[in-house]
Amino acid sequence: MKLIKILESTFLRSANNLAQCPPEHVPEVVFVGRSNVGKSTLINTLLERKIAKSSATPGKTQSANFFHTRWQISSAETFNFNCIDLPGFGYAKVSKTIKQQWEGFLTDLLVQRSSIKLILHLIDARHPNLPLDAEVHDFLESSLHPDQTLKRIYTKFDKLSKNAQHTLYQQQNAPLISAQGAFNPKFGSVLHLQKTILEVLFNARIHA
Repeated sequence: MKLIKILESTFLRSANNLAQCPPEHVPEVVFVGRSNVGKSTLINTLLERKIAKSSATPGKTQSANFFHTRWQISSAETFNFNCIDLPGFGYAKVSKTIKQQWEGFLTDLLVQRSSIKLILHLIDARHPNLPLDAEVHDFLESSLHPDQTLKRIYTKFDKLSKNAQHTLYQQQNAPLISAQGAFNPKFGSVLHLQKTILEVLFNARIHA
């Protein structure tokens, strides 16, 4: 039996303002990252369903997309929570007015929505030290509530050379890793990411 079984993953709604967001009935995890960093791919992998769609045009999607999911661990305990896919930041071909509205809504969402308990900041492993990512991480840390957790996830890890993988892993002190290709399992796994989410949201202790 799988250690973590995904029982259900469904799309809830898209929101362009706080009034359009679903009720705050369950804990929520937010996925934040630059355009094309791999947010949709990671969400689909974690939820085991092609439910989050990525756009070929960076900046095309300005809505926050909400997904509901229900997971079960080997003890038969179940966990219900939402995933929120935020639009990618760092794009250029968006009008200044839309960009200001988008930034205002997302800031309000992160600061005012009390059901958000975990914020995952996705960073492209090939470009781990971009000033824009540093600015976003500083903002997220400064607006973090006491009951919220912020973690970095380095995506596209499989696109690095073996030496670069070891270097990044050591420099970032064993960070969370997301990858699609083959890589040394000691760096992490989908299961490790899923366990991390349940541990933060529900204080669940899951042992292999």
